[in-house]
Amino acid sequence: MTAPTERVDHELIRAATHLAGTRCQGDNHTVAAAGRAPDGRVVTAVNAYHFTGGPCAELVLIGTAAARGIYDLESIVAVGDRNRGVVPPCGRCRQVLLDYFPALRIIVRTNEGLRTVPVIDLLPHSYVWADHQTDTEE
Repeated sequence: MTAPTERVDHELIRAATHLAGTRCQGDNHTVAAAGRAPDGRVVTAVNAYHFTGGPCAELVLIGTAAARGIYDLESIVAVGDRNRGVVPPCGRCRQVLLDYFPALRIIVRTNEGLRTVPVIDLLPHSYVWADHQTDTEE
């Protein structure tokens, strides 16, 4: 880890856990996510599983947040259905979350319990989307 862990946002975990328990039914919706905006608002979403690679809950959350006028997130957590608890974002979601929100903090389960870590810690030595946008003005 490149930075010390931060406090765990248990309200986000409760929101995602509640959503996973009440809205994740069957095989199409198996993970719920919750994210916190800088103004404190909480946004939730569920995945839309499809064998072609339907969007994960974290990606649906980005669109849901934008639909509510939220274009920045401070922290996020994903929770699996059937009482699986906190689950880490997949590789694709890690990259997208880093690209959209480079300062995002993610709640993950570690050997030491739940921790909040910077998204970049989940993708060390990562390509950063903004790096290709060089300043052409002199």
